[in-house]
Amino acid sequence: MSTARQPAPPRPTSRDVARAAGVSQATVSLVLGDKWRGRVSATTAERVRDHARDLGYRPNLAARSLRLGLTRTALLVVPALTNEFFARVYTGAAAVAAEHDFGVVLYPSPEGTGPARDPFASARAALDGVIASSMATEALGALRGADLPLVMLDSDPEGHGAAAHVNLDIADGMRQVTGHLLGLGHRRILHVASAVDTWTFTVRAQALREAVREVPGAVLRTVTAPLDVRAGREAAERVLTSPGPLPTAIVCDDDILAAGACKAVRRRGLRVPDDISVTGFDDLALATAVEPELTTVRLPAEQVGERGMRALLDVLEGRPAEHGDLPVHLVVRGSTAPAATM
Repeated sequence: MSTARQPAPPRPTSRDVARAAGVSQATVSLVLGDKWRGRVSATTAERVRDHARDLGYRPNLAARSLRLGLTRTALLVVPALTNEFFARVYTGAAAVAAEHDFGVVLYPSPEGTGPARDPFASARAALDGVIASSMATEALGALRGADLPLVMLDSDPEGHGAAAHVNLDIADGMRQVTGHLLGLGHRRILHVASAVDTWTFTVRAQALREAVREVPGAVLRTVTAPLDVRAGREAAERVLTSPGPLPTAIVCDDDILAAGACKAVRRRGLRVPDDISVTGFDDLALATAVEPELTTVRLPAEQVGERGMRALLDVLEGRPAEHGDLPVHLVVRGSTAPAATM
């Protein structure tokens, strides 16, 4: 004996939500479109959201996208996928995007920090905006030519062409590192600097130079290296095996270079931190995988991605994006100690 298939219950509409919440459909649209601030009270907004959730109401995103001219997709451009920092930026951006029914497409530039090719030359209409992390605005000419709003992360705030910038207080991070080492009595400092020519590394070098210059008797030497462990080791080894007094501290532009510097110190028959202190930057997982664990600067990468996505949403909605650099924090671990006398 067969039974007739029951028709599916009708899908809840915004009118149903409005009726249940005791408000107009326009109010429901404002609240669920996240445009209620300044127009609807927080209490009413919460009531609308509660009733929408209880009814199982879901906006018709396809219709809304057509109405607004949006595809609800953002492109996140990063120099590489091998760096943990960019994976965490993506995580933060994707979390905020999901809250607003957006998707995020991750695109590693084939040229690293060099000019990025347009990955969707035949489908620019499939994007609503671009978020780019740790790159120069000039490197995004192909994407900017598509007239898409551009949000720059960890990039020169004076760069032209971006609708909004989201930055970390990189200079303060390097000042924290330098102050920590100088406070431990270090006066001969080696800087293993990134060979990548971007704003974030330029700021680190400048802040370090200025901090060292303020202390009488402090000396700074700089060598550059590509961002990998071997290159960091080789750059540090060139200094540690050269004539003259050894540095008492090695300041590295990131944790990867710092891991290489630690290897160079050990190959010289010295110890970290007893003979030479070593610091990193970024607080990647690598920072606690090496022994001793690295003193480094923690960058809130997820927050960078979150704020970047919010900034793009603000631009799309015609609102001013949030200003102010995100704070960074020195994390002191076992790779630094008072300066040894050598």
